[in-house]
Amino acid sequence: QVAAGGYHTVGLKADGTVTAVGYNDYRQCDVGDWTDIVQVAAGVYHTVGLQADHTVVAVGNNDDGQCDVGDWTDIVQIAAGGYHTVGLKSDGTMVAVGNDDDGQLNVGNWTDIIQAAAGYDHTVGLKADGTVVAVGWNDYGQCSVGNWTDIIQVTAGVAHTVGLKSDGTVIAVGLSYSRQCDVGGWTDIIQVAAGVAHTVGLKADGTVVAVGWNRYE
Repeated sequence: QVAAGGYHTVGLKADGTVTAVGYNDYRQCDVGDWTDIVQVAAGVYHTVGLQADHTVVAVGNNDDGQCDVGDWTDIVQIAAGGYHTVGLKSDGTMVAVGNDDDGQLNVGNWTDIIQAAAGYDHTVGLKADGTVVAVGWNDYGQCSVGNWTDIIQVTAGVAHTVGLKSDGTVIAVGLSYSRQCDVGGWTDIIQVAAGVAHTVGLKADGTVVAVGWNRYE
């Protein structure tokens, strides 16, 4: 598994160790001593690792407490936003630390969550019934997911949110100045990912589609 942060890249190796390259002024690439890792996530300047024993480790910038995960237990999935970190617990509840200027940490009452995603300043949760919840920065409607149904995966960009539906189609809300939300015609998608201002979809036949900012093609 790999994860991309603001200016660094993180790789999870088959033996549970982790490697990282890139901007390291906050020591966000100092993951050489990590072991037994099963998932990695990366924020702008921090890196998070989920351990096999369901605890979490984090390094990097901690000005907002986004690395204060040392007491987390029973975590089954992690996600890193711009300056916040979220964890999905085995009982379907969520924990979150870090910057909360827009209420992106207000996940304490969420239940039945099966997948979490974190945008720059918003947090998204996929519920077991295929509906979606979101909190945080919503100036562009990126948290307007209350009417979504039949969702099987969610992902979040800086100011947009994307959902993969069970029929292989895709839905998106939020800022679309670069047309990063123009996914209405996609079909046969099996995974989605969201960048700062672009959206990518993996199709069942192994090909890839993408929309959004393409200045650096």
